[in-house]
Order: sequence, then structure tokens, then C-alpha cells
Amino acid sequence: MSYNDNFIKACRKEKVDTLPVWYMRQAGRYDPDYRKIKEKYSLLEICRQPELAAEVTMMPIKKLGVDAAILYSDIMNPVASLGVDFDIAPNIGPVIHTPIRTAQDVERLRPIDVEKDLSHIIQTIRILDKELEVPLISFAGAPFTIASYLIEGKPSKSYIRTKQMMYAEPKVWYALMDKLGDMVITYLRSHIAAGAKAVQVFDSWVGALSPADFQLYVLPTMTRIFKELSDLKEPKIYFPGVSSGELLPYLTHLEADVIGLDWRIPINEGRRRIGERFAVQGNLDPYVLTAPMSVIERQAKAIIDEGIERPGYIFNLGHGLFPEASLEKLKELTTFIHTYSHSALSQQAEKSGV
Repeated sequence: MSYNDNFIKACRKEKVDTLPVWYMRQAGRYDPDYRKIKEKYSLLEICRQPELAAEVTMMPIKKLGVDAAILYSDIMNPVASLGVDFDIAPNIGPVIHTPIRTAQDVERLRPIDVEKDLSHIIQTIRILDKELEVPLISFAGAPFTIASYLIEGKPSKSYIRTKQMMYAEPKVWYALMDKLGDMVITYLRSHIAAGAKAVQVFDSWVGALSPADFQLYVLPTMTRIFKELSDLKEPKIYFPGVSSGELLPYLTHLEADVIGLDWRIPINEGRRRIGERFAVQGNLDPYVLTAPMSVIERQAKAIIDEGIERPGYIFNLGHGLFPEASLEKLKELTTFIHTYSHSALSQQAEKSGV
């Protein structure tokens, strides 16, 4: 079987004859085989076993037929190297044992040491680089999203302590952003050196900010991250998470290649807000997967029809898969995306005389 590089082509806004598709959290609890593994091992225990983490990463490629793999890991993994003690609590998420609240707490964070503390993740990437016949996406959590866990101590809906630090202690906030920005840059460079073919920065919760606050407190760090990765040829994706549509116009100068959209904003409107330079990725509401296949296909078709209006489109969800999602429906959806997009792109080429 030849290497499938449709995902990379779409990231670069090159011509494809079939749309690439992958799903955020595509290695997850919707898969019965993964649930069996999770009965024996926690998420972090799987991450510490490169062969097992690679196996889990490859499951969706074999079962769904998606066009890219995303590294089985967690956005919190690199913060362990900074000296942060945390757990991933079932049904809760990251829990920080000693939250970051003061200037002294930030000063105590040490520089990331990937080789010393995270060699298991690098080994997983090297295994996958040899085994995969589709591109491997590695990822990092964006500084705001990571900071929200570090400061709140656990997942939050209000981000009250996070915003309190931003507003009342801006020097402390920017010092934390600088350290987390350095972490992301070093971490992702090491992944690409090990064989990752693209990187995605997840900013899952930055949509909690107003555009003005995003521009002041977060965008400078995001700009620096992508600028310092810009010498690398591998595609770079920024996903500003849920409810982030109002932030899109501020991303126009980001040195990323792809912007991920959530389901609250149509593909065409997202493109209008970010400009012509980027490819786009998204953006089916994950919970549409609870619907009959006729509804799923109708919504996917509408998204595809908008996506193929311009080069540079990758089908994905507007957020991650949820545990109750159906493996069979995901298989059918993947097949539909490939079949329908191939036909639609062929018709498009005929009309344009290409």
C-alpha cells in the first residue's frame, strides 16, 4: 500500500481528488477494544508504554480508514517535565495537586527536558513513523488552556482564578505564558525531529475570553510559538477550541498553516474571518453522531460542499469524539466522506475543465 499524503496536501492547499478526514479523540472510549485496554491501564500508564501507545494510535487507522493518525497522548504530559504534579481523574480530567497561584509558583517551574522526562513519547513517535502509512499528527496544549488547568487546579467552567491572575497580576500571567510558550515550542520541535508529520496546538478553552482579552493576554504568545516553529516544513495547525468564532479575525497574521473551526461557525464564514492564507479543518458537531445515518450524511454533505469551494480543506469534527459515539457510524461516515468528496471533486474538475 502506498503512503497516503492527502492530509498533508490539504494542509498545504494542494489539489486532492478525495478529501482527507480524521477525528479529534479518534483513539478513544467509543472503541470497545480501547475500553478493554483502559480496564487495565490509565491514560498516563498507556502513554508511558511506547508500544501500547503506538498500538492505540493506530487503531482508528485500521478500523475507520482515516487519513491521518493523531498521537495517543494528553495535553498535560509535558507539564510533568516542568515539575507539576498532576493526575488525570476519571470523569473529571486534569487535577493539579498544587495549583499555580503566585509569582513564586511560576518561578519554580523548570524548563522542559524532553529527552530526560518524556523519552517514552519520543519513542512512541519513532515507532509510529516506521509503521504508519498515513501522516502522524502530534500535538500540544496551548498556553492558555494549560494555564487554566494549572491555575484552577482542575477543569473549570468560569475560569475565575485564571482571569483573576490575568487582570490582577499581569506580570505573573505573562511570566507563566512565557514558560508555557517555551514548553510548547521545545516539545513540538522534538516531536517533528522524531518523525511527526504535522503538529496541532489545542486551545480548547480560549473561547472563554473576549476578543480584546485574547488579543492582549494570549495572542502574543501564540504568535511567538508559530513564528519560532515557522522554519519547519511540517504543517502546523491551530485549533482555538469551542466558541472561538469571535476570535478568528485576530488570527490572520499567525504563522500557522491550518485553522480548526468548531461547529458554531460555517466553513465559509470561518474562511472569511481568517482570510485566504489558511487551510481550514472541521467542523461537524460531534453529537450529530447520535442521529440516524441519513441525518449525519446530510450534515456532512453540506460541510463538504462548502469545504471544497476552495483548496485546503480537511474534514473533522468541531471538537473531540465522545465515549457514546458509534464505531459503526464513524466507519460509515468516513466512507461517505471519501466517496462523496471524490465524486464532488471530480464533477468540480470536469466543470472547470481541469
